[in-house]
Amino acid sequence: MRKLVDVSHQITHRMTTCRGLPEPVVEEGSASWGAETGHEASSGRVTMIGATGTYVEMPSHRYRDGADLADLDLERVADLPGVVVTPASARAVGPDAFSEVDVRGRAVLVRTGWDRHWRTDAYAGPDHPYLTEDAAKVLVDGGAALVGIDGLGVDDTSPAAEGARPALAVLLAAGIPVVSHLCLLDQLPEEGFAFHAVPAKVRGMAAFPVRAFAVIH
Repeated sequence: MRKLVDVSHQITHRMTTCRGLPEPVVEEGSASWGAETGHEASSGRVTMIGATGTYVEMPSHRYRDGADLADLDLERVADLPGVVVTPASARAVGPDAFSEVDVRGRAVLVRTGWDRHWRTDAYAGPDHPYLTEDAAKVLVDGGAALVGIDGLGVDDTSPAAEGARPALAVLLAAGIPVVSHLCLLDQLPEEGFAFHAVPAKVRGMAAFPVRAFAVIH
């Protein structure tokens, strides 16, 4: 017996992922071809930036010589043993949240419940949860394969942070893919599932939407 649980957001026309980012444009049936052969087909068109919906970020997002989507090994984003961590802290998730968790080789999914604010003004507000730099270092030292969070991202984006992105920098420097904007992590057990979050294989892109899901055994 197994159960599949989708933990990614839909991408819809003109939706907002994060305030200030361009909205995706979805055009249904915007192109057609093959009429001259009698086998006409049509296809829609999506115009969007990579950081749309639930997406994965790669090392090249921060480091010029880092791996991009085309370099991504499937072993880093597919069929990973998963673990859900629910921190006690309402905002800054520190290293203590992972002190009793075996993260080696696992997709570590941080459940904060912040996805309840998806597409509201509060979602990208200054109170959103994030990982501290020390927490990111613990995940790297522990051998985490992937890190995901059900919120805006792994870093503090409030004015007090002054644009610093230390947690993301630490994780990407270690080659750990980061999946942001997950949802419905409360439908997963703490352990006993495989996690998948595979993006398209696009050369030159550092971030791209994923269909993130868990297979519960």
